[in-house]
Order: sequence, then structure tokens, then C-alpha cells
Amino acid sequence: MPLFSPRLTVAQVEEGHALAPKFDAAGLIPVVTTDAATGEVLMMGVMNAEALTRSIATGEAHYWSRSRQCLWHKGVTSGLIQKIVEMRIDDDQDAIWLRVQVAGGASCHVGYRSCFYRAVPLGGVGAPRLVFTESEKLFDPVQVYGDAPNPTQL
Repeated sequence: MPLFSPRLTVAQVEEGHALAPKFDAAGLIPVVTTDAATGEVLMMGVMNAEALTRSIATGEAHYWSRSRQCLWHKGVTSGLIQKIVEMRIDDDQDAIWLRVQVAGGASCHVGYRSCFYRAVPLGGVGAPRLVFTESEKLFDPVQVYGDAPNPTQL
């Protein structure tokens, strides 16, 4: 039996019990990942059908890395595995919300707990100056990743 159902009617998608995710033209679906205990947003990523299938099967977060162009088992290199406590899908099944527990407590490859470690001030004049919301890194990326290429693309 296939894991994903075809999208047949609005009622089926919005009110039914069948998982019928809507992937975009690139075959991706956005995923917001939060800490299961605190609700803090840890990261935003994307999944393709394989990443979603593996996440459901293993109970650990898998994503599609747009920068690396490959399947990404979050934390497999760093040991900061995201154990899925709950997976939800939105009303029209085009976005996923993962509530996770993170081994080691951090989700950001830069070393911070959350990938959202800076705030953008509102209402100012001119270019905003980002404000750090986390003051300490939970790990040293150089020690964890060594000479592995940084996934951030310019």
C-alpha cells in the first residue's frame, strides 16, 4: 500500500484521514521544526517524498538539503539527532510541523540551539542591525564538523 494518497477532493485533503502531501514544483514541502518541550522554533527546512517517508519510518528527522542537493538525516554527522515526538501536517497538507527532542540540545550547524538565533529590529530607519538572542553556542562547529564543507551557500 502506498504511503501517500492521491489528492482527489478538497474534503479528502482537508477533512480526511489519508496523508496526501502537496509537494511544490521542485518536489519539496516546507517543514517547521520546534522543540517538543518548549515550543521554541529550532529550524525551517524542506522534505522531499523520500525524506518524509524516512522520517515517518524511523521517527528521526530527515530533510532534503537544498544546499547539498541530497537527502539529509539531521544530526547523523554531529550526533545531534532530532527524535520526532509528533509530526503534524497543515489543513491543505502543504506544510509539515515536527515537534522534536534533540540529542545534545542544539539544532543549528553554527553551534546555537536554534537556527533562529538573531532578531530583526522593527520600525527603525535604515538597514537593520541583527540582535543576537542566544549568547552562547552549545558546541564548537569546528570540533564537531572538522573540515566538512559549510552548507551555507552565498
